Amino acid sequence: MSKKHNFSAGPCILPQEVFQKSAEAILDFNGIGLSLLEISHRSKDFVAVMDEARAIVKRLMNLNDDYEVLYLGGGASLQFAMVPFNLMKSENGKAAYLDTGTWAAGAIKEAKKLGTVDVVGSSKENNYSFIPKDYTVGSGYDYFHCTSNNTIYGTQMKSFPEVDTLLVCDMSSDIFSRQIDFSKFDLMYAGAQKNMGPAGVTLVVVKKEILGKTGRDIPSYLDYSLQIAKESMLNTPPVFPVYATLLTLQHLENNGGIAAAEARNEAQAKLLYGEIDRNPLFETFCEKEDRSVMNVSFKLLDESKKEAFDTAWKEAGINGLNGHRSLGGYRASMYNAMPIESVQVLVDVMKNMN
Repeated sequence: MSKKHNFSAGPCILPQEVFQKSAEAILDFNGIGLSLLEISHRSKDFVAVMDEARAIVKRLMNLNDDYEVLYLGGGASLQFAMVPFNLMKSENGKAAYLDTGTWAAGAIKEAKKLGTVDVVGSSKENNYSFIPKDYTVGSGYDYFHCTSNNTIYGTQMKSFPEVDTLLVCDMSSDIFSRQIDFSKFDLMYAGAQKNMGPAGVTLVVVKKEILGKTGRDIPSYLDYSLQIAKESMLNTPPVFPVYATLLTLQHLENNGGIAAAEARNEAQAKLLYGEIDRNPLFETFCEKEDRSVMNVSFKLLDESKKEAFDTAWKEAGINGLNGHRSLGGYRASMYNAMPIESVQVLVDVMKNMN
């Protein structure tokens, strides 16, 4: 069976080299005669994996030792609660949030359980078709939280505000895809399965000096400081996802780093959006200036052609093109490992619909 063109939003496409090395490690890790799936997480072989998995993040992000890197379970959704637990004061805690989509709304919902939340900007009434820009983040907040990329609606923040408080960002679906000044952020988190590795582990990068100042009695597993002290091993870590994530980040580093990935991603987005804008049969769901480079959500304007289009892209070996159930239409997710040849296959299918 030939390899599919995988446009799935997550779990997502990964480099073939990562699949190969991961498969080898499952059978025999480091030539020790044991599978990666059965070795102790305290063994020197896996401790070396965890150490390098943390170190490579700081190299790619160009961050110094003011930051700590964690690999945790629970998905990015657990971070919706961990962030306010660790950053929102126990007395009169208050945070500002930007509402740009379903996952941003989920973070807002969890934060409200621990303190006051001000939604300083939202595009909800317009079905999240744009990124709010005419908003201000005033003083008196414990932190400001935003979501850099919105997979469902196909929108992406092109810049980040200057704020007089801690800057927190959910980067789950576009982390390591473009060059930004990561040192602007006090805390970043990302579920691995969108652009970084397989499902089962979440990356947290946090500036150590901001922790321990809320006055809260934080449950042990949710306490970043305790997780740092235990080097992401307060409990048994998700060994395989951490290893596969390390392989993915090594592949990124060895192939030009974030700068090279950004150039490839921009070229692919230009190719697909160019066809959508040229072809009267298709249209995106969002404003042009806020289009995501990672997730292209679009719709077919002539529903009578839906059956023919669906048949055509499936026969072309394309997988994962259906839009999110809450929005409909189609969604082409083009993460770092996506080859431009696959994008060209999709564009050719769309051209033939004329």
